[in-house]
Order: sequence, then structure tokens, then C-alpha cells
Amino acid sequence: MTEPTHTAAHTRLLREKIIKSIWLLTALISAAAVVFILGYLIYTALPAFMEVGIPGFLFNTEWNPTGSDPSYGVAALIVDTLLVTIGALIFAVPLGIASAVYLSYLAPSRIRDTVKPIIELLAGIPSVVYGFFGMVVLCSFLRTTLDIPSGFSWLAASIILGIMALPTIVSVSEDALFAVPKDYKEASLGLGTTYWHTISRVLLPAAASGISAAVVLGMGRAIGETMAVMMVAGNAAIIPDPIWNVLSPVRTLTATLGIEMAEVATGSMHYYALFGVAVILLIIALLVNIASSWIIKRTQTPRSSDSRLSAQSRKWLKYILAAVLCVLFFCFLVAALGVFLAVIVAVLLAVWYFGRAKISSSLAERCSFGVIYLCTGVVILTLAIILWDIFSNGIPAISWEFLTASPSDLGRSGGIYPAIIGTLQLVGGAILVALPIGIGAAIYLIEYSRENLLTRALRTGNDLLNGTPSIVFGLFGFAFFVIYLNWGICMLAGQICLALMILPTIVRTTEEALKSVPNSLREASLGLGATKWQTIKKVVLPSAAPGILTGAILSIGRAAGETAPIMFTAVVFTKRFVTMDVFDPVMALPFHLYVLSTSVPGATAQQYGTAVVLIVLVMLIYLAAILLRRHFQQKLLR
Repeated sequence: MTEPTHTAAHTRLLREKIIKSIWLLTALISAAAVVFILGYLIYTALPAFMEVGIPGFLFNTEWNPTGSDPSYGVAALIVDTLLVTIGALIFAVPLGIASAVYLSYLAPSRIRDTVKPIIELLAGIPSVVYGFFGMVVLCSFLRTTLDIPSGFSWLAASIILGIMALPTIVSVSEDALFAVPKDYKEASLGLGTTYWHTISRVLLPAAASGISAAVVLGMGRAIGETMAVMMVAGNAAIIPDPIWNVLSPVRTLTATLGIEMAEVATGSMHYYALFGVAVILLIIALLVNIASSWIIKRTQTPRSSDSRLSAQSRKWLKYILAAVLCVLFFCFLVAALGVFLAVIVAVLLAVWYFGRAKISSSLAERCSFGVIYLCTGVVILTLAIILWDIFSNGIPAISWEFLTASPSDLGRSGGIYPAIIGTLQLVGGAILVALPIGIGAAIYLIEYSRENLLTRALRTGNDLLNGTPSIVFGLFGFAFFVIYLNWGICMLAGQICLALMILPTIVRTTEEALKSVPNSLREASLGLGATKWQTIKKVVLPSAAPGILTGAILSIGRAAGETAPIMFTAVVFTKRFVTMDVFDPVMALPFHLYVLSTSVPGATAQQYGTAVVLIVLVMLIYLAAILLRRHFQQKLLR
């Protein structure tokens, strides 16, 4: 009796160790991906760094790799990337935070419950759709309104990126503001302060961590965006002259990769230089990610008594940052309104800022709330205009033939059926790869490990992978899967690239879902004699299933709308038949829309129709996630 019992216990212990090792392996895979990607890109870029020299590559402002005397300087590209990002934040941050304040503290609950999900849905609109709207509507509007030769400019790129960042900034900031304890508001109002004073002096500082995260997320999206910028920025690799000329065409690091990688000769110095551009882009994204983590940690940590010197330094830093933002904001006003109106607006803002202490509290509150209502209206109106333009022009193009036929005449006629199926194939394969790895990594981090150097390294790797621009995944997939492994452009390469891109989202959402399961359930299961894995499988995972499923659906929606990771690895513009062979290329809706918009004249109806189908597909996926989350939240409250 003793020997069989000992053998059974030994078998159970061995099985537990094997299962734990499997989950550790998945965690290592998710964290090692960013190291491998960065290492492979650096290895491929080494010939360019050695030929040009790192100082010359970074500080030379001339990028002309195809000239008679090739030049490989990325300084202008870096400056343009930063300018476009700053412009987007100037546009998006005030509007986004004001809208979040309205939804959190001023909007009736019925309006909040309606507007918040709509904004979350709009966060899922693919970037290529925003780029398409920018090409067709925004750039034409700027050209005719400002009477300039072309509307493709820094201003257009910043506005489009700002619009793209708005849903994220509004949603994350609103969550942060809504999470501030109600006691803060009641205590402040109980002391006799006005509602606006309570919001501005108590509630906004209390939510500073979440608002900082929202701004950083918006910045990350702006820096890493490829398709929209490539479609509206004008793509001239120059530094604006003067530097505040927001009507100058610009070219970002991501746009350079998207434009030139498709035509470069493999193994040429131009090829290696593009990988150098990718390395610079990835390093910038990683630095932004690290800085954001530091900022959020600083805002979450209670302040100690600082020295007068550090306080004075922070004060001057605020002044310098405010001055830079004011100058750039004035440049945008000049471009949008003209010098005369821009000066009037600037004077009115200055009078309000310096004279606000002399006006009555009630008047200041009414004026502030008026600005908040105006900003919220601008956000809703802007997003409504985009959707109205696309759907009003796209719905007439939708027909049974359009949805079930193959394209013909370079996409000017026929349908988009192979693109719909190809999109679903790419997304389905990506989920099959990413979901088990992501869930396994989260299980290890939450259930099997304690906070130590390894877990911190794993989480840092996951965060860095999450901050990697999507075009970098595409470039890595092109170099490694398409060229090095000699797969060619195929479905499998695109599926793996998309899987790497959505893996951090699955890990993070699964972690949060597992954390939400009460420890008492685990202790009760273990107390009844269940093993660690039996407890996880039978108790923890079923309880966390809603959150895990929501994360998976959101990842599907993101993968369905991405263009950059698949444009070099998996897709072709036109294909008459659907293929099931993973080593064949496929069509995809985002790439089909991009080529129709930029390379096929006379296909307006097909462009709008494809945009409508893509938006509806992605929105249905996101809507499913929102309804699922709401269903389980209500179920838990019963």
C-alpha cells in the first residue's frame, strides 16, 4: 500500500513540475521575442552602421539612398517623426482630457453609458481607414482652405494621428478619473469649493497616473504609426524650413520603411540602411516605453519632501515644456486660421490664463465647463464626420457581388471576397499561435512565480514587445521568414508576425483576469486536496474566462485592421481564388484598401466600399468584446 501511494505522489509531483516548466517556457518565448527581433534587426543593420558610421547615420540630415552619391542620414527622419508626434499630442491631449472630464463628472449616466462604448469602438478603426479619410477629405480641405499647392503635410499627419489617438486618450483618462474615490470629491465640495475647483485641483491630480498613461499610449501610437502617416504626410525627407512650418511635407521613420522596403534590392546597402532605420525606430519606441513606466511609477509614488533645488528644477522644466508647446500650438493656429485670427486666439487665451484669478469663481466655472463641452463636441463631431463620410459613400457600393466576387480591372470592379477570407485566415492563424503562448505566460507569472528578477525581466520584455511599432514586426518577418528562411511571401509569415504583435495584449489581459480571481477560491481548492494545476484548471481559469476571452477578442480586432505587419510578408493586391495553403500569399482588406487608395485611380466606389466592410468587421469584433464584458460584469453584480 505504501509503495503505490508513494509512486502516485511522485507522479503527481512530476506532472506538476512538467506543467510548470511548460508555462515557464511560454513566458520565456513571449519575453525573448523582443530580444530576438532587436538582435536580428541590429545584426542585419550592421553593414550600414559600419559603412556609414553611427554618428554619420544619426546626425546627417540627408536621406538619399538612390542618388548617384548615396546618403544615409536619418536625422531629418527622426526630427520629422518627433514633430508629427508633438503636433498630434497638441491636438489630441487637450481634447481628450476635456472629453474624459465631461464623461466622468459632467455627463448624465445615460449619455456616458452610450458615448463611452462608441469611443471604445472607434479606437478599433484601422489606421489605413484614417489614412484613406485623410487623403480624400482632410488633405483636399487643407489645400482648398489654405490655398496651398498640396495638403499633404506635417499638419495633415499630426491632425490624423491626433484623431487616431483621441479614443485611446479619452477612454484611458476617463477610466482613471472615474476610479478616483468619491470621498475626494465630497470632501472638497464639503469645504465650500466650486465643482470646477474640485475637478481641477483635486480629481485631476489624483488621476495623474492614469492620465499620464493615456498620453503615453497616444504618443506611442503616434510614433509607431505607419500607414496613415505614409498616406498624408507628403513623404519628403526634409526638416521643415523654418522648423515651425507645419505646412511642409515630412517623412517619418515608419513611412520610410513602408515606402522603400517593397522596392529595395535585398543585400544592397540601401537594404541594410533601412534596417538601421528600423533599429533607430525600435530604440526610440523602447525609450518611450521605459520613460512612460518611470513617469507612471513616479506619479503613483507619494512625494517626499523634496529639496528647493529639485522643486525649482521641476518648475523650470514645466516652464520650458509649456513654452515649446505654446510655440508649436501657435504654429498650428497660424496654419489653420491665418496669422490675424491666430494672434486674436492667442491673445484671448493669454488674457484668460493670466486674468483667471481676478474673475469670480462662478464665472470661471461656467467658462471652464463651456470649454469642456466645446472640446467634447469637437471630438464627437470629428469622429462622426469620418464615419459619415465613409459610410455615406461606401454603403451604395456594397452589393452581393461586391461581397462574394473576386476583384477585376485592378480592383475597379468585381468584389473583395478573397480579401475578406484572407483577413480572417490571417487573424485566425495569429490567434492560434498567440493565444496558448499568451495564456501560458500569464499563468506562470501570476500562479507559479513570485516577484523577483526573472518575473520583472519577463514583464519588461512583454511591455517592450507591446511598445514595438507594427512596421518593425513586418520588417522582421520580411527579413527572417521571407528572405532568411526562404518561405517567400506567404500566409504563415503574416500569421506569425501578427501573433507576435498581439501577444503582449493577450498576456496583459490574461494577467488582469487571473488577478481578479479571489485567493479564497484557490485556498479552498487546495484545502480539499487538489493540486496546483487542478486548482488552476478547474477553479481559476473558469472564473477568469470572461477577461481572457475579452482580451482575445480585442486582439482579433487589432490584428484584423493591421496593414504594416503583413504588407511585406503575407499579402498581394489581387488574387482570384481563396487558398488554404499557408505557404501561399493571400489578400487582406487593409492592404487592398491601401493599394486602391494610393495606386488605382478611378476606384472611388471600391475604396469606400472596402473601407466600410473593414470598419464593420473590426467594429463587430470590438462590439462583441464590449457586450461580453458588460454581460459578465452584470452577472457578477447579481
